[in-house]
Amino acid sequence: MNGTIVVTGAARGIGRAIAEKMASTGPLTVIGVDIAPELALSESIIPVQVDLTSIEGPGLIRKAVEASGSPLLGLVNNAGITRDARLINLTEEDFAAVLEINLGAAYRLTTELAPLMSDGGSIVNIASRAYLGNFGQFNYSMSKGGVVGMTRAMALSLAPHVRVNAVAPGLISSEMSMAIPEDIREKMVDSIPLDRMGTPDEIANTVWWLLTPLSSYITGEVIVVGGGRSLS
Repeated sequence: MNGTIVVTGAARGIGRAIAEKMASTGPLTVIGVDIAPELALSESIIPVQVDLTSIEGPGLIRKAVEASGSPLLGLVNNAGITRDARLINLTEEDFAAVLEINLGAAYRLTTELAPLMSDGGSIVNIASRAYLGNFGQFNYSMSKGGVVGMTRAMALSLAPHVRVNAVAPGLISSEMSMAIPEDIREKMVDSIPLDRMGTPDEIANTVWWLLTPLSSYITGEVIVVGGGRSLS
């Protein structure tokens, strides 16, 4: 592989692991995108600090891709937030923010960059096992369900030249998951057949595979990486 990969939400957690995995696997230009001012990655990753929900955000990323001087091989829509609450306590602001960032920003960036994608390129959207439904995560589950639907629709729209798939992580040892109260987190781990949380690197490995020709006959699919929790 020789070209450019864009990874959003690259400052920490799963996004950082994905960006660093891609940067370590060959002659790739990796553009790491995040709103966080501490977006400091390895020297082989080009940082772009931008608000993906802003009007100018997608265009600024497009300019960075064009400036890279290499074909766009892949896009990873990973940026996301949670604003958890029981449905009766969920505010309009928190509902809208989660949908806007987790789904709307991914849609707009994809439509901005799709015309630049090389023949045989790959888009990976980071969904979540929560798309199956999680208590206290109405807005988050809804947004990730939307990501799954968007993935399938985009796979049809961009075929046969570009593949589009989703990865749905389960409980991963990231900053987002560690914010869950410890007693609740322990109960969640107890429900996982592999008896542990996953790691950001394990998600990055799956995303890497979907971005490479090794998965060249896969599109429109959702791969759940959750230690078997969906079995219970």
